[in-house]
Amino acid sequence: MTLNIVKKLMVAGLLLTLAACATQNELGQDASSILGADAKPGTIAEFTHIVGDTVLFETNQTSMNDAGKALLDRQYAWLVQYGVSEIKIDGHADERGTRQYNIALGAKRASSVKKYFVSLGYSGTIKTLSFGKERPVSLCDNISCWSQNRRAVTVVVTK
Repeated sequence: MTLNIVKKLMVAGLLLTLAACATQNELGQDASSILGADAKPGTIAEFTHIVGDTVLFETNQTSMNDAGKALLDRQYAWLVQYGVSEIKIDGHADERGTRQYNIALGAKRASSVKKYFVSLGYSGTIKTLSFGKERPVSLCDNISCWSQNRRAVTVVVTK
């Protein structure tokens, strides 16, 4: 129990440290805009916080529900509107299951999103990567955390 609290405090400290830094990312936004302070049109902050960059999946599933497809439709429209030429899809799984199973599951989720973008007509480069259960966004041992960790995240690489 205390190990989970320590993990949560460490993650919170890391996020506060990142928020305090005024470094720039690859596309030129500063850390405050990435954290949602200023989601101007065409920025990565707008894509992440307004459009949404994360599709969630059900347990052991690689197909998207209607909400996931609607989110990808919004992402596609934004990517085309702002001329994004390269994206990366990061696939993730929750902590249950073996490392090998979750790497494969994350890869299938990323591939599912990639196929959906291709079916919409996205002509840019799409790379996929699976992190399996190695990079959870929520740390606890129950369904509320597991459901947040079963995801595919669209990352804008170049505009």
